[in-house]
This record gives sequence, C-alpha cells and structure tokens, in this order.
Amino acid sequence: MEGNSIYITINHLSDFERTSFLKPGDKLILRKDRNNIYDDEAIIVYKENKTKVGYVANSVYSVARGTYSAGRIYDRIEEETECAIRFILMEEARIIAEIIR
Repeated sequence: MEGNSIYITINHLSDFERTSFLKPGDKLILRKDRNNIYDDEAIIVYKENKTKVGYVANSVYSVARGTYSAGRIYDRIEEETECAIRFILMEEARIIAEIIR
C-alpha cells in the first residue's frame, strides 16, 4: 500500500443483484448503516446510481489481509464517503477498494 492510502474489503456481493457490471476504477459510495440490527459499525456500499453493491467487511474471517475493517474506519469517515475499486476477486466474491479522501 502506498503512503496513507486506506484499502477496504467489500463483501456480501451475492446478496445484491447486478454486481457483474463493476470494474476496477469505478467509484462507489460508502454509507454508514445506522439501522443495521446485526452490526453497529456496518457500512453499506452503493454504486453512484444508488444500486446496493455490498458491505464493508467487518470480521476477521472476511477482511482481506492488508485492508481495514468497517470497525477500523467507521469513526474516520463521514456519513457518506467515496471509494474506488482497485481489485475484484470474483472467485471470492470480494472487492478491494481504496478510500478517496
């Protein structure tokens, strides 16, 4: 990772439709999911057109090595923050994205 870049893992891609249209370089929107009953630090991920893409991973079992979990970035980001897709791991149904400051 370069300098102060923050990378995240986005998972649960299969929970939402039409994620096959995503590609590296695409911009996504992170939004704190304050109504999530399963995770107080949940961050949902949207495409710019408001299509749901997935969630920022927040478990040691789902966070890719070298990336930040939702819990580690939750208090560092605004209510809505932009990120850019850097890698798509189709076999694992995960995306690695970089937070854009």
